[in-house]
Amino acid sequence: MKQMKTNKIIIGILAIITGISSFAVWQNNQVPLARAAATKTIGVAPGPYGEMAQDVIGPLLKKKGYIVKTKEFNDYVQPNKALNSGNIDANLFQHTAYLKTFSKANHLHLTAIGKTPTLGMGIYSSKIKSLKSLKSGDTVALANDPSNLARSLQLLQANHLITLKANIDVAKASISDVAKNPKNLKFKTLDAAQLPTARNTVTISLIPGNYSWNAKIKPSSALALEKLSEDYKEVFVVRTKDKNSKFAKAVQSVLNSQAFKKAIQKSDFKDFEKPNNWK
Repeated sequence: MKQMKTNKIIIGILAIITGISSFAVWQNNQVPLARAAATKTIGVAPGPYGEMAQDVIGPLLKKKGYIVKTKEFNDYVQPNKALNSGNIDANLFQHTAYLKTFSKANHLHLTAIGKTPTLGMGIYSSKIKSLKSLKSGDTVALANDPSNLARSLQLLQANHLITLKANIDVAKASISDVAKNPKNLKFKTLDAAQLPTARNTVTISLIPGNYSWNAKIKPSSALALEKLSEDYKEVFVVRTKDKNSKFAKAVQSVLNSQAFKKAIQKSDFKDFEKPNNWK
């Protein structure tokens, strides 16, 4: 009897040890699973899209196994070059027209895989309350990069302040393409980041949405806002060779989801202009 009890005790101890060992093995096997989420770095410029990537897109991508980090660049040049060289995994800071122009000029292989809600360019002023108050010879501040300069000229034309030459590619319009300037407006081209501050030294300043956002300028204070075409809506960009990757497909799934649309409606971006496919 004593031997049987001893055997039972030994068996019981072995069972406990085996159980503990099995649990330890199971726990160790779970660690890699808990760390399986891949970290992806998204390049952004000053403005709302870094916040959108971090606060709205990030949580939705986390459910698909990706942790989003953002890297802010202070110009419109480095985010594309950094992506093309593989220093970041994607970017969200530009519209289609700029992507095409910049990629062609710099021989980059980048592809847009989806659109996001977008804050358009606006005409802002610290000196006048209406475009009707513009006087002959007043100074207008415009972005000096080709794509935003063309947008600025189109916005001025849409508000009947200038007329561009006929039969030109308006996406490439420059100041030399102004055919009529009835108020003899003077054009001052600046780096886009300087346009919010320029309101204090010029009569009107045409500011891209990300820079007006960063300067905490409310869209409701604009003297006029552009009506965005699809080419001027923000796009999520990856390297062309990665356009069919698991990450790219996860991003596309998020951007086309009802969860993303609902999250936008509950966010600070609810008044941004939506992609046409949302309608």
